[in-house]
Amino acid sequence: MNREQAIERIEELRSIIKQHDYQYFVLDQPTISDSKYDKLMQELIELETEFPDLITPDSPTQRVGGQVLEGFAKVRHRTPMLSLANAFGEGDLRDFDRRIKSLVAGEPFDYVAELKIDGLAVSLIYENGRFVRGATRGDGEVGEDITANLKTIKALPLSLPKPLTMEVRGEAYLPKREFERINRQRAEVGEPLFANPRNAAAGSLRQLDPRIVAERNLSIFAYGIGSIEGESAGTHAEALDLLQQLGFKVNPERRVLPDIDAVIAFVESWTGERRAALPYEIDGIVIKVNQTHLYPRLGTTAKSPRWAIAYKFAAEQAETVLREITVNVGRTGVVTPTAVLEPVRLAGTTVSRATLHNEDIIRQLGVMIGDTVVVQKAGDIIPEIVRVVTEKRTGAEKPFSMPTHCPECGAELVRLQGEVAVRCINPQCPAHNREGIIHFVSRDAMNIEGLGEQIVKQLFDSGLVRDPADLYYLTMDDLLPLERMGKKSAQNLLESIAKSKDNSLERLIFGLGIRFVGEKAAKLLADHFDTLDNLMRASVEELLAVPEIGPKMADSIQEYFAQESARQVIEKLRQAGVNFAYQRPAAVAAEDSPFAGKTFVLTGTLAAMDRKEAARLIEQRGGKVTGSVSKNTDYVIAGEKAGSKLDKAKQLGVEVLDEETFLAWLEEAGA
Repeated sequence: MNREQAIERIEELRSIIKQHDYQYFVLDQPTISDSKYDKLMQELIELETEFPDLITPDSPTQRVGGQVLEGFAKVRHRTPMLSLANAFGEGDLRDFDRRIKSLVAGEPFDYVAELKIDGLAVSLIYENGRFVRGATRGDGEVGEDITANLKTIKALPLSLPKPLTMEVRGEAYLPKREFERINRQRAEVGEPLFANPRNAAAGSLRQLDPRIVAERNLSIFAYGIGSIEGESAGTHAEALDLLQQLGFKVNPERRVLPDIDAVIAFVESWTGERRAALPYEIDGIVIKVNQTHLYPRLGTTAKSPRWAIAYKFAAEQAETVLREITVNVGRTGVVTPTAVLEPVRLAGTTVSRATLHNEDIIRQLGVMIGDTVVVQKAGDIIPEIVRVVTEKRTGAEKPFSMPTHCPECGAELVRLQGEVAVRCINPQCPAHNREGIIHFVSRDAMNIEGLGEQIVKQLFDSGLVRDPADLYYLTMDDLLPLERMGKKSAQNLLESIAKSKDNSLERLIFGLGIRFVGEKAAKLLADHFDTLDNLMRASVEELLAVPEIGPKMADSIQEYFAQESARQVIEKLRQAGVNFAYQRPAAVAAEDSPFAGKTFVLTGTLAAMDRKEAARLIEQRGGKVTGSVSKNTDYVIAGEKAGSKLDKAKQLGVEVLDEETFLAWLEEAGA
């Protein structure tokens, strides 16, 4: 390819990739498979490598730079990033409304109410339509330059459809699912857990290595315009619409409301299960006067604008009694203490256990067995103990100390340098192997039906299964002596084990339990290397060439396959006939499929299949499955005992399909 052809193809690839990024990360409506997207990106990387002078700062390949930063430069904001005054009840909101009315002297106005995303406020500078700098809020006057880290957020446009010079205000945040994934990974390696998604987002954006930030999968909502040249918006609502037209991700749950009574009703509508159903955390509602021409008249205090206020949700807490502290050894050897609580209702669920993370947390809380404690859900997700109600102590409480030796194998526990977790490093510890087998058979890994945790423990304790490969050598005679194991159950289990041999490679990779390798990474690796043998032979450089595989994960993969014990298990799996190849899903013609380009939400129980299988079939036929209902949802598929998602679908006017109709659509699309 000559230079002229390269220029044309590079521009074409950038345009295509930018559109797919917008579809996926802004609209949540992907129109291309991950593997096809990766091939487009790889082609662009190869062309820019061949013609490096054609690389531009807004190229999709420049989202993650390879250079580790030495620190963050200070940036003075073009206009101050003021904080918002807080409201904690209806009275505060009505006082706010009265102040507005007194200051505008009878001039008509309305409000815009928006969800208050629990993340990190940032300033985004665009010059002639290109993203040139991003900064934290800092003290409102001066922030830190985190441009390289913000570029890793794929929902943030690197270029605009118009050559505008403007400052955009946004909130970078971590989706709930990513928050849970990151904390699971941190727990496995003994790192302190993030307390909530906001801390995780802030901690991510202050990383000096942009590659680490890229692994966190942050997102961003734009919520305002600090300044703009060549365009104008008469109201705040129009400014949000303009941002959306320019390609920014703007929260869809915003409303223009006529008066404070409507604002209060809107606030109240988000204080229950509706809030919990969101895929991201919110900690309140932001209310702004819609008419921006009134802002100079309303003015500001020393720290806050008078034309806006933030209603803050109170964290739901409950008192209960800590009955016991247990410890368990995970598959990576981390020993985790868990509080066993008197069951208590909290944020819509019954809580009976709460993680205590590690010995340092127990010491900081000063918690004792028998204490009355206050519990809440960190980020409304993870139950945690907030404090001890010391005034309710009776003297019968008992202190707790972490064990010095592994409760499973008796080996001395260690605390590795730089880690807060206590860990058993005995490679022969039965807990490592047992928990690893439980993970291997789990639904998201090899999905061996009928092989639950209790049966795995029986097989392990009896010596029949010491590693995952042993499962494939079990016989009827091995299974029948197990508790509550009849001949029919044993036959079904053997058939399920045999069936799992045909799983696609990504399930096996995930099932092996390689540190840091989750479901998504397993699929990326399977798609890239095609076979397990290719993956085992891959160098660190080859692993790093896979999108989203960072240095820590690459090193972990290398270390895993270098272990003789891992190689022995893999060889046993090979001899048992377990599939080592990636099975790419068969494509279904999109034009004729009723699922193509549509967004679905599943709720309730389906009789013909579980929801995960239903989601797989929908995605295979060109559809997209999301976890929550919004105005972007095309269809809700409702099974038996459908809950709040069905109610929301009816409220928003989203079409609802019953299971019979869904199955008919599958048949029509070539199920």
